[in-house]
Amino acid sequence: MSSVLYDVPGPKARRRNVLYTIAFVAVMGLVAFWVLSALAEKNQLSAAKWSPFVTDSQVWTTYLIPGLIETLKAAALSILIALPLGAALGIGRLSDHRWVRVPVGAVVEFFRAIPVLLLMMFASAVYAAYTPVSSDFRPLYAVITGLVLYNASVIAEVVRAGVLSLPRGQGDAAVALGMRKGQTMMYVLLPQAVTVMLPALVSQLVVIVKDTALGGAMLGFGELLSQNRQITANYGANTFATFTVIALIYIALNALLTYLAARLEKRLRQGSKAAGVKDVAPITNLEAGAAGSASV
Repeated sequence: MSSVLYDVPGPKARRRNVLYTIAFVAVMGLVAFWVLSALAEKNQLSAAKWSPFVTDSQVWTTYLIPGLIETLKAAALSILIALPLGAALGIGRLSDHRWVRVPVGAVVEFFRAIPVLLLMMFASAVYAAYTPVSSDFRPLYAVITGLVLYNASVIAEVVRAGVLSLPRGQGDAAVALGMRKGQTMMYVLLPQAVTVMLPALVSQLVVIVKDTALGGAMLGFGELLSQNRQITANYGANTFATFTVIALIYIALNALLTYLAARLEKRLRQGSKAAGVKDVAPITNLEAGAAGSASV
């Protein structure tokens, strides 16, 4: 069916699309064949490179699973701190008071402009020089600090943009009902903005999970990706196989996070629709009663 934005392709266009699809698949097949041939020449596809991940459980229990636990620990703590902090900063940026809005905006822009790796390294140096945190926990603390400072600033912008994207009438209606600014934000604007912000928030949470690898690369944090050095050293030069397995774990982890967020978004949208129906029903009944009285 044709519409203003889309025209159904005719016979020639359909044949052309089929040819484009066949050509694309052929090119991708050739690229895949070339990559696999190059890997086979370097013996990267031999069974000896991949067998430790299948036959030796110690690879998982000693390296991959402990690294995954450290990644999840750093990511979970960072998310738990960054989400409420980012929401508070985002609300602060929307404040009517200049003495709140300007300093909060400066903090957000400052930490959003600094690379997260630099924040981690700076935090590590501060913990080493001015705190009693032991060297065993210092990499974890530094990673969490860097992730929280950077991602809270990004989340603050997501919250601000989500609230500003709502129709102005939502806030005006709350004010007309006598609600204060804080009540309007908490009970009217933020609940509606959550569904708007959720895709961007999920993307940022995925970034948090992946950025834990920066601590392993520069600070000696024992997260998942850093385990490739130990596996390669103890099981031969199987770097490609190790990176592939670690990448698949990251893909599965982030896919699970995205799936859970999609379920949450669906529930929120269904809850909003149900609440809208409940709010409309009493008004309809009142209107029906008024109409009946008028007819009498």
